[in-house]
Amino acid sequence: MKHGKKYKEAAKMIDRMTFYEIDEAVALAKKSATAKFDETVEVHIRTGCDGRHAEQQIRGAVVLPNGTGKTVRVLVFAKGDKVSEAETAGADYVGGEELIPKIQNDGWLDFDVVVATPDMMGVVGRLGKVLGPKGLMPNPKAGTVTMDVAKAINDIKAGKIEYRLDKTNIIHCPIGKASFSEEQLKENLNALLDAIMKAKPSALKGQYLRSITLTSTMGPGVKMSVAKY
Repeated sequence: MKHGKKYKEAAKMIDRMTFYEIDEAVALAKKSATAKFDETVEVHIRTGCDGRHAEQQIRGAVVLPNGTGKTVRVLVFAKGDKVSEAETAGADYVGGEELIPKIQNDGWLDFDVVVATPDMMGVVGRLGKVLGPKGLMPNPKAGTVTMDVAKAINDIKAGKIEYRLDKTNIIHCPIGKASFSEEQLKENLNALLDAIMKAKPSALKGQYLRSITLTSTMGPGVKMSVAKY
């Protein structure tokens, strides 16, 4: 992959053989975000889990203390008085069965998170093939299948993110924007790592967190020391 001049300049700041402590890693990831837009700072955590075994799956959600810096569009599947509750709480879209063809046939996906009340999961289940691969399927573990739709919406708007293992047993999460202060990024990263440490599967033998890499959207990766985890 060919990299531009800015990337090469940023990469010079980072020693690829060094595993940085959190303060330095965050500072470098922030400093190496040199694009013209406000880059997202992401963390990529390689685990020792084997997601093919159900008891080693990791999935959950955490509210980042300083939010993600992104405006999140929330779609809620609800009926009855839960519709007005969702609208009052600030959901961007609320509906039921009538949204199925819009998503399935018209390819409408102008939302970032889907919340559903348990009694709507039969309807939402029909969208599994569309929402599943995009990681948009509501899930009780992530708090997106709930009767308390107001709390779910408020948490999401406040900066709640979901973490889960991908097919290669890596967790990818945003922890804020390059415009955030180092302190804000550090607080967000610590909140995420604390949640992931608590989610460690009891069935796992051996090392849990194998590597942690911080990166901005267009910047090089910064390896973090995993010793304290």
